Amino acid sequence: MSQIWTNWAGDQRCSPERIERPGSEEDLVRVVRGARRLRPVGSGHSFTDAACTDGVLVDVARMCRVLSVDGADVTVEAGIRLRDLGEELASRGLALENQGDVDMQTLAGAISTATHGTGGRFANISSRVVGMRVVNGAGEAVDVGGDDLRAARVGLGALGVVSAITVRCVPAFRIRRIDEPRSLDDVLPRLDELVDGVDHFEAFVLPYTRTALTLTSERTDREPRPRSRAQAIFQDLVVENGVLGLASAIGKLRPALIPAVNRLLARLMSRTEHLDASHRVYANERHVRFTEMEYAIPREHAAEALERVLALIERRSLPVGFPIELRAVAPDDAYLSTAYGRPTAYIAVHQYRGMEFEAYFRAVERIMDDYEGRPHWGKRHYQSSHTLAPRYPEWERFQEVRRRYDPEGRFVNDYLERVLGVGAP
Repeated sequence: MSQIWTNWAGDQRCSPERIERPGSEEDLVRVVRGARRLRPVGSGHSFTDAACTDGVLVDVARMCRVLSVDGADVTVEAGIRLRDLGEELASRGLALENQGDVDMQTLAGAISTATHGTGGRFANISSRVVGMRVVNGAGEAVDVGGDDLRAARVGLGALGVVSAITVRCVPAFRIRRIDEPRSLDDVLPRLDELVDGVDHFEAFVLPYTRTALTLTSERTDREPRPRSRAQAIFQDLVVENGVLGLASAIGKLRPALIPAVNRLLARLMSRTEHLDASHRVYANERHVRFTEMEYAIPREHAAEALERVLALIERRSLPVGFPIELRAVAPDDAYLSTAYGRPTAYIAVHQYRGMEFEAYFRAVERIMDDYEGRPHWGKRHYQSSHTLAPRYPEWERFQEVRRRYDPEGRFVNDYLERVLGVGAP
């Protein structure tokens, strides 16, 4: 009997022929050779149908070991979660250079979709990958290097199933993060100054207000001051998730109350400080379920684009209570990286689970199209290969690598047909 698979948000589901959970590269090779069509899956934190298949779904969660450490280069199995990787690296005096605020993702899933953190001097997670092993369409485990690595680093699962990743790390460090509300009229005119003046900067902007919760992070030598368990539970579950969850539930029940609820939330915001190991400060607990779209645009257009999104929400009286997230990263050279070749700002919009989102997301997407926006590969969007190809200078080079690694289209699904324009076998 077929099993039902759903993603974290619960809004993508499929019924694969079977779900395989290999525990080693040898197991993975056997699975790939025995399947006509298959797709890899990590933690299921993508909001798209990237992993969905009616063939074999390959869950790599059991492949989660640290394989070797060579100076700053650490080789791990593809299914290790960022949360566990952070602890493993810290125990060896190492850390990821940068990461996002979700650490339940597998490393393979995070790099394959160009997942990123924030920081004007730091590129996305995949930019630190210096080697990979992939089980290709012929069922062969191969080392990936050279220009092929620029395709595989953000590979969308189109080249094969990743079995191992070598990531270049940095010495372990601590972060002091200050979270504080600021007027949006102060933040946006000074955005470049705020981004470039610290190691990491991001902002969460409440629709129907002129308030942004800014997160300003600096690397430090100061001794860590980790929160107690009681403090962590109160901050993560009560303040960040409980209040947001209650506000979202009220907005879902009575959409007309969303502007008033958001104005109240803006008044309740206060300054907090975090000082701990980097991987513990980067990550936030996520218990409120939502769906999301995020666009990467040239950084110089970030303030203008965000103002247009806020104006859109108010002009149409859209029932949007979730904050809009603004981040920035450095450029990199992976063929399908959303930050390829340009300093990049990311604008992410969300909608609470069970609420209509398409009208909002489509309208935001039209704004992002004006800036040659590139949608996050793991988040909702309405682009196709025809609209995406002109936005990626190395599009054809990626396709050439993909065809060599999977000439028979064994890894193709509806998602890849749509976004890459490749046909199913």
